[in-house]
Amino acid sequence: MFDSMKFWTVLTRLAGILVLLFLLLPLFAIIPLAFNAGSIVSYPMTGLSTRWFEAVVSTPRWLNSIGNSMIVAAATVALSVPLGTAAALGLDRLHFAGKSVVMAILISPMIVPVIITAVGVYFFFAPMGLANSLLGLILAHSAIAVPYVLVSVNAVASQRDRRLERAGSSLGATPFVVFRTITMPLILPGIVSGAIFAFAASFDEVVIAMMITGPDQKTLPRELLSGTRENLDPSVLAVATIIIAISAGLLVALNLVGAKRKVAG
Repeated sequence: MFDSMKFWTVLTRLAGILVLLFLLLPLFAIIPLAFNAGSIVSYPMTGLSTRWFEAVVSTPRWLNSIGNSMIVAAATVALSVPLGTAAALGLDRLHFAGKSVVMAILISPMIVPVIITAVGVYFFFAPMGLANSLLGLILAHSAIAVPYVLVSVNAVASQRDRRLERAGSSLGATPFVVFRTITMPLILPGIVSGAIFAFAASFDEVVIAMMITGPDQKTLPRELLSGTRENLDPSVLAVATIIIAISAGLLVALNLVGAKRKVAG
């Protein structure tokens, strides 16, 4: 007898596997070439070697771009996490007309095309002398990272037990003590998730970096893009593999945070 439910379940899983393979196959094609012993990006490979990773860590332009990306991403997290957390808690505690509109405005950088944001940021920062600087890039990346923190913290904050905060206040704790000892631990999974998203959003961003930074402030994605245009050698693929590894590590960390949150819940 034909089981339609089982048929559609199998078909859905098969479609999911095909989509996953479609997304991952380009990565599977790039990563092996990063370990190619030859100097030409092509198959078949002439052998296995880590020479291109060694070339990356010994080349100033790659080291400088990696350092710039790390500095910008870390500073972006340091700025966006407090701002996003404060906005999330403020929206969670306050009830007023137009709250949904305010929320939509705050998360709009996630929706607006990045090229529009980049152009707007450039014309806004240029008169203030923030163009061609890492400070300008940090501020711009913080603007697009705050919504990720806001959404993550808001999702956790809306589910917390507010009676614990009221109990702490009734026992004489100051608002700061209540936040540090009660609210902060409750929303910590959302803060960590938001920080991971903020770091990834800054580290992988290239459009705004092209508009804001100059030759001396190139980030890793921008240097990678320049490498694909000027001279495509396996060192570019080695850098791409490093970025893939960092992104995969962030994804694993995010999943671990989600798993701990479920266990705690």
